[in-house]
Amino acid sequence: MSDKYNIQSVLDNLGIKQVNNGVCTGVEWLETNGKEVESYSPGDGKLIASVKQASWDDYELMMGKAQSAFKVWRMIPAPKRGEIVRQMGDELRKYKDDLGKLVSIEMGKIYQEGLGEVQEMIDICDFAVGQSRQLYGFTMHSEREKHRMYDQYHPLGVVGVISAFNFPVAVWAWNAMLALIAGDVIVWKPSSKTPITAVAVHNIMANVLKRNNLPEGIINLIVASSSILGNDFINDKRLPLISVTGSVKIGRKVASLVGQRLGKVILELGGNNAVIISEKADLDMALTAALFGAVGTTGQRCTSTRRLIIHEDIYDSFVGKLVKAYGQLDAKTGHSLDTNTLVGPMIDKWAVKDFQNAIEKAISEGGNVLFGNKVFEGEGYESGCYVQPTIIEAKNEYEIVQDETFAPVLYIMKYKTIDEAIELQNGVPQGLSSAIFTRNILESEQFLSQQGSDCGIANVNIGTSGAEIGGAFGGEKDTGGGRESGSDSWKAYMRRQTNTINYGTDLPLAQGIVFDLS
Repeated sequence: MSDKYNIQSVLDNLGIKQVNNGVCTGVEWLETNGKEVESYSPGDGKLIASVKQASWDDYELMMGKAQSAFKVWRMIPAPKRGEIVRQMGDELRKYKDDLGKLVSIEMGKIYQEGLGEVQEMIDICDFAVGQSRQLYGFTMHSEREKHRMYDQYHPLGVVGVISAFNFPVAVWAWNAMLALIAGDVIVWKPSSKTPITAVAVHNIMANVLKRNNLPEGIINLIVASSSILGNDFINDKRLPLISVTGSVKIGRKVASLVGQRLGKVILELGGNNAVIISEKADLDMALTAALFGAVGTTGQRCTSTRRLIIHEDIYDSFVGKLVKAYGQLDAKTGHSLDTNTLVGPMIDKWAVKDFQNAIEKAISEGGNVLFGNKVFEGEGYESGCYVQPTIIEAKNEYEIVQDETFAPVLYIMKYKTIDEAIELQNGVPQGLSSAIFTRNILESEQFLSQQGSDCGIANVNIGTSGAEIGGAFGGEKDTGGGRESGSDSWKAYMRRQTNTINYGTDLPLAQGIVFDLS
C-alpha cells in the first residue's frame, strides 16, 4: 500500500504482520488456521493486513486458560489489580500516536479522533485505578440483637466483550478496565471490520502482562466469524456477562439468548439523537455543536446528532447558516490522515449504500434535501467510501427518521413550544443522547426533569456527541439500558452478596418462629 503517511512504520511499531493469528491469551498467540479476514483501509481501499480466524477448538483452548486465570486474578487484591491497569494506561501512552493512527487507517475517522479514542482508553485506565480502591458495599443495622449486616461485591468470572467498528479500541477499554479491577477476566470479540486494531492492542498489553509475570488468560482476543463463534459464544454459560455494542437487531438477539440462560448483558445499541435549539440559545454555540455532532466521525458515532429540532422563529436563519457551514466541508473531505481533513471516509461501501438508501427513503416520504446527497468520485476517493454530509427537512414521524441511519444524514424540523420540542425529541424508539441549547433556565430544567428528555444522556448547551469517562455511558428504550465506563458502572461486572453475622449466643428465627427441640 502507499506509504505516503508512513503506514508501514505504524504497523511495524505495533507488531502487525501481513498475516496475523486470530487468538491471543495475553502474551501467547495461538496458531490459527481459519479463513483469513482481510482488512482494507476505507481511506484508499488498500489492504492493511489480514487475520487468520479461529476455530471452535481454538476458542475452547482459550476459554480453558481464561477460566484458570480467573481463579488466580480474583485473589489478587483489587488495588494491586488496579496497579496492573495503571501500567496498561502507561503502555498505551507510549503507543498513543501509532495506535491512534492505526485506528484512523482501519476505521476511517480522522487522526485527531483516532488519538482521542486512544486517550479515552488511557483515561478509563486512570479512572479504573482509583475505582480499584472504591469497590464499596454498605452496612445495615439488623433488626436482630447482636447481628451485623453488610453487602459486598465479588468478581463475576469470564466477561465477553463484543465491540463495534466505530470505536474499535475504546469500547473494549471501557469494559475491560472496569472488569479487570473488579477481578474478572476478558474475552474480546472485535468487529470483523476492524480486527487489526484489536491485534495491536493485545500486542501492547502483552508488554504489561509479561513484565508482571501474570498467567495467560486474563485478557483474551478471538477473531472468528459468526458462523464459528456466533450463537454458541452467546449461549456459553461460562460467560456470566456479555457486553455488546452494536445494532438494535443484534442487541435483541443477544439479550434473548443470554436471557434464556439467565445470564447478564450490557447493551449499547442504537441512538437517534436530537438537539433542541431554542430561540433563546447562543446560536453560534448551537451551530458548532450541530455541525460536529452530525458530521464528526462521518456520522458513525452512537451519539452522532441525527435530528435538529429548531424553534420556528429562528428556523430560517439558523438553517441558512448551517447549509453554508456544510458547503465548506467538501474542501475538508479526504483521507483521515491528511491534516486538512475534517470528514473522513465511511467504514465501507455497504455503509455508503445505507447512506444512499436513507436519502432515497427520506425523499420518497416527502423529505426535502437542502444539501448533500453525493458520493465522491475521482482522485483521492478511489475507495468509494467518501460521501457528502446531507441535510434533509423532514417530519419526525417519517419511517426513516424513526430509524437510526448510521451515516452523516441530518434531519431538521420546526417546533413552537418547549413541550412540543421535548415530545419530538422523545418521539423515537431510541434513547441514547440528547441536548438542548438555551439560555433560559426554565427550559433547561424542564429538559432535565422527569418530564424532559427520556435518554440516558441529556445535555444543556453541549452537543450529543461524545461523553466523559467519569459519567456512566448508555441509554434507554431501544438503546438497551446498559451502562459502561464511569460512575458506578463497575457494579455491572460484579455479583452482589448480602452477609449477616451473628456474634451472639442466641439464634432468633425469622417471623418469631420457635423450634422447641427439648
